[in-house]
Amino acid sequence: MQIYLPIAEVSANALTLLGIGGGVGLLSGMFGVGGGFLITPLLFFIGIPPAVAVATGVNQVVASSVSGVLAHLKRRTVDLRMGTVLLVGGLIGAALGIALFRYLSALGQIDLAVQLAYVVFLGIIGLLMLQEGLRAWYRASRPNAPRRRLHTHNWVHKMPFKMKFRVSGLYISVIPPIMVGILVGLLSAVMGVGGGFIMVPAMIYLLGMPTKVVIGTSLFQIIFVTAFTTVMHAVTSHSVDIILALFLILGGVVGAQVGTQVGLKLKAEQLRILLALVVLSVCSKIALDLLLRPDEFYSITIPGRH
Repeated sequence: MQIYLPIAEVSANALTLLGIGGGVGLLSGMFGVGGGFLITPLLFFIGIPPAVAVATGVNQVVASSVSGVLAHLKRRTVDLRMGTVLLVGGLIGAALGIALFRYLSALGQIDLAVQLAYVVFLGIIGLLMLQEGLRAWYRASRPNAPRRRLHTHNWVHKMPFKMKFRVSGLYISVIPPIMVGILVGLLSAVMGVGGGFIMVPAMIYLLGMPTKVVIGTSLFQIIFVTAFTTVMHAVTSHSVDIILALFLILGGVVGAQVGTQVGLKLKAEQLRILLALVVLSVCSKIALDLLLRPDEFYSITIPGRH
């Protein structure tokens, strides 16, 4: 069934949109990522203009993250204090990202900038996560091998303005979480992502948080940053397509509940490897689209239109 998307100004298959939303919601529940790193490129692939894909994809991340957080709150695996500190940085970063998005749009370079950002960030993060995941899996497969401690004292623990985070079992400076939040907020606004693919490894390896608490806390912060980003995109660039968002949300909410249950059955190192492979697959597809010859050599754009 084809439906017309008024803001995107294209027609799309309703079942395809529901499937995209459901798949991304599944990843959200399993890995603690908003799923925007996947949903935005998928929207590119079915012909949605990048500016609309970014703004509307963020909207779907809000819904799938809410669904995932509710499941984690029941199990008390959300560090609300850490999530609040991350949120402060996230809102600052999102405001900066919106300004950058408007500037690149005015230059007419937003499409290329978004795609290049995806290739760079997904490539780096995917490789690092895959390397660490394989190491963790190798250590876990050797019962007698010495286990690496995630919670080690490093430069993060020497910084000022320390705060106790009881749920995570940490006593560290608020500066690193705020900086992580700023980066994630910036990426959320420019790339239409929740930022979980950066936040989750940063919380584990930089801040030293337990894996079981990381996912729920990541989703908690993602909710508010992506909601703020959605509103700002709607107000400043008018690029949020409500019809598209509704179909993505319907699929995403259901998928997140299923993903949460699936994630409980997998080991932490298995989750990291799977997420890394998904990230690298999306990165490779976007890179190929940039390198291969397009079907149309020229396109016509009208100033002020998507």
